[in-house]
Amino acid sequence: MLQRTVTSAVLVFAAILTCARPAHAQQTVNFTLGYFVPLKDDARTSGDVININQSFLAFDPDEFGGASIGGEWLVALGRFFEAGAGVSYTGQTVPSVYRDFIDSDGTEIDQDLELRIVPIAFTVRYVPFGQSTPLQPYVGGGLGVINWRYRESGEFVDFGAGRVIFEDTFEGTGTSTGPIFVGGVRFAGRRLTAGGEIRYQHAEGDLPDDFAGSKIDLGGWTYTATVGLRF
Repeated sequence: MLQRTVTSAVLVFAAILTCARPAHAQQTVNFTLGYFVPLKDDARTSGDVININQSFLAFDPDEFGGASIGGEWLVALGRFFEAGAGVSYTGQTVPSVYRDFIDSDGTEIDQDLELRIVPIAFTVRYVPFGQSTPLQPYVGGGLGVINWRYRESGEFVDFGAGRVIFEDTFEGTGTSTGPIFVGGVRFAGRRLTAGGEIRYQHAEGDLPDDFAGSKIDLGGWTYTATVGLRF
């Protein structure tokens, strides 16, 4: 099912590009650097492992936010529209400890919670001032194909075996799809562009039974600075 979704997205994107009239087929390679902000607790999906872990682990969920880097290829579709395909990366490791339990020697029972997200985005944008003006605000949306990994490693408590403390690593991986929405503004010259963008993504992944939650929410906001090369 997922492979068909990805294949369909690529075919649709290729079909859109063939509609670009040669006279207006301005292309841009964008480089992005920004910051990913995960959704707050009350906005995360039901069964989300980060929300559930907070009931017995002490950590700051905001620390799952972090630097995001990426690249994107944009192709003009006439004067007022453009299509884009890009990839970005963000990943953070957040330290945590059990709230109500410590080891027999008085030390904390600690573990690391790691989330890595690699979104591949296929988007279409509306540029109301046109592709040839120096100031170019835009809005758009599309499909995100998000590769992800969530891992917990360190010390854990087995409450079913008399609160035995053990060391282990639990990992869930997958690729999920969901909508992406973008808005931004750029200043464009003949060869270079520079601007800023806000991007929202919505998706969730299924975790194996080893985790306290059955889902990992991959949604959030990314605030980026962009620099582009036009040709």
